[in-house]
This record gives sequence, structure tokens and C-alpha cells, in this order.
Amino acid sequence: MSKVVLVRCESYQEEEVRAAVEKGLELLGGVEQFARRGEKILLKPNLVAADPPDRCSTTHPSVFSAVARAFLDIGCNVSYGDSPGIHQPDTAARRAGFEAVASRLGIALADFRNGTEAALSEGIQNKKFVIARSVLECDGLVSLPKLKAHGLFRMTGAIKNQFGCIPGPLKGEYHVKLPDINDFARLLVDLNRFIKPRLYVMDGIMAMEGNGPRSGNPKKIGVLLFSSDPVALDATACRIIGLKPEFVPTIKIGNEAGLGVFKEEETELLGDDLESFLDSSFKVVREPAAAFHSNAAFSALKRILVPKPLINKSKCLRCGVCVNMCPVTPRALNWRGEKKGDVPLYNYKRCIRCYCCQEMCPEGAVVLKVPLLRKLINRILWG
Repeated sequence: MSKVVLVRCESYQEEEVRAAVEKGLELLGGVEQFARRGEKILLKPNLVAADPPDRCSTTHPSVFSAVARAFLDIGCNVSYGDSPGIHQPDTAARRAGFEAVASRLGIALADFRNGTEAALSEGIQNKKFVIARSVLECDGLVSLPKLKAHGLFRMTGAIKNQFGCIPGPLKGEYHVKLPDINDFARLLVDLNRFIKPRLYVMDGIMAMEGNGPRSGNPKKIGVLLFSSDPVALDATACRIIGLKPEFVPTIKIGNEAGLGVFKEEETELLGDDLESFLDSSFKVVREPAAAFHSNAAFSALKRILVPKPLINKSKCLRCGVCVNMCPVTPRALNWRGEKKGDVPLYNYKRCIRCYCCQEMCPEGAVVLKVPLLRKLINRILWG
């Protein structure tokens, strides 16, 4: 059985978080279960963009600090890093509050800009990746995901956090190559099977609901989750927010690929009672994620069943982030001619429904519209 530890933590006060992290690690057998003195341990937080901590789009720096200190205390050489969807890693680290913590603890920012090709012969979707150099050079990686709603995968947590181990510009290429959500989920599962993080510590003290993973609203859950099984951890987080784990493709496919387990009877919960964290009011799409097929045979179904991104003109700042993030060529989202003073315009025939525009919009101006027929079908099937 896979162990998942839940520890109540009501705030980001540094001493409270450190006590919660120490308790969580102790319930898993102690930090020594995951590293030895002298090993190079890489901490991989969720740094989706250069956002301040109170926005709740990134792992909170106090969680990062507490986990880092736990590994420093046993004599590990600790570094940290991520490859944000936009912004440079050092910029994101500074604005998200990590740089100040790392400077105080003497932790270096790892190289996530340069990548090296690596092979995974047993990959179910991908046989090779380009991985950030520091990921390949460390002895072990510790993943620090954030609990957030997600437009594409319903929720994002432990499994998807490793997508940041692929250097920035290459992420868009994977979206283009794998427009089907299940194929993309298999890529993420392969990525975790290759990297093999030793431990996952999820920041659910303040989660993000609604228009996540960057533009939703902070929602207090008050929990830190610990596990060496990312499938079990993500499934437990789903149960907390009232989302069926099997509706999340990375969980379902991760289980099938042997990455971990998600059934309750296969999971041993330790620490605080799961029931005390359940939040049925958490705003998340509680329906299966829709598969997208880019070939002509499915084009009609795509238009009437798959949610499409829309821009709220009143919120749009005309900054162009959504245009720059569109990974397809020619772009599915662009300025109207040469006029950059107006709201960008979608060409939905080109749109692969990767939702990169929605994920990276700094103002939450891009939302996902569910077609009427899809709503009716969901109501019939799922109530």
C-alpha cells in the first residue's frame, strides 16, 4: 500500500510550517528515508510564473524553506529550480520569494535553462526527453507541487509538477505534438517514471480554485500532503476538493503505467483525518477531461464538445502573453492584422485546446467556455 500523510497547517508562519513538515516527514519514516549525507538533492517547486506568494499560483516559500532545512540538517547539498512557462527562472524565483530564502540558507539556483537529451526505453509515450541539466546531474529530486485547479487536467499537483523539468520553449512543442490530453498525460507519466522523484510534498495550505493554474482564486484548505507515490498523493488531493480521481488523466494513466495507486483501499492515510479537510465548495470542474483529436474526422465533435478559450475584453490588458504562448504555427491566437491595440483574435480551426493562453494569462482574462451540448451530456452522466 502507498502511504500518504496529511498534516494540518493553518498558516504560512515559518515555524508552524516547519513543525508540520517535520511531522509529515517523521510519519513517512524520517527524512533519512529519502536522502543520505553528502547527496545532491534538487528541490523542484511549482514556479509557473513570476508571481508573488499571495497569488497562490506557486509553491509558498515557507514550504520550500522548511523542506530545504530538513535536507540541509542531515548534510545534503541542496539546490532548487524550475522552468516557468513565462519569465526566466531567476526572475520567477525572486518574485515568488524563493531567492530570499535560498540566499539565507545558502542554496544555489540550479540550471533549468539548458537541457540534455535523455532516453527512456520503456516509455509508453516518449522514448526520449530533453531534460534540464541540473535534474540529470542531481542524486535525487524532491518535488514541491501546489494544489490548484487546472483548465486542462482538472487539477494540477504532484505528477504534472515535473513538466517544469523540461526547459521553457520546449514545453510548447510537446503541446503541439500531443494535442490529445491522454497522450499528453502519458508524456507526464513517462517524465515522472524517468526522473523518479524521491518525495513529493504538496502545498495545500492555500490552494487555488477556479480559473487555475495561474488566474484562479486562493482557497484555504490548511493541509500539507506527503508521499513517495505521486498518483496516490494527487488522488488524495482530489478527494479533498470533491473531484473523482479517475477524472484526472494523469492519475488514471499513471496508475495503469505502474507509477502509483489511486484507489482508497490501496492507500494508507497517516496523520490528520482526511474528513477534516474535505471541501465540496472548492471550485473545480467535476467532470472527466475531454480528449481532443486533431484529425478531420473529429473536427465537428471538437467544436461542439471540447471547451474553447475565450478572452474577457474588460480584463484584457493587450499585453500579448497569450499570443506569445500559442505553440501552433501559424498561431491560433493573434493580433488583428498589425493592430496590437485591440484584443487578440482566435482562429479556432487551428486551436489544439492546449489552454496555454489560459494558463499563462497574467490577468485571468482567458476563460474556458463549455459548449451547451457538453453541459447537457455532463448533467445526464454525472448529475
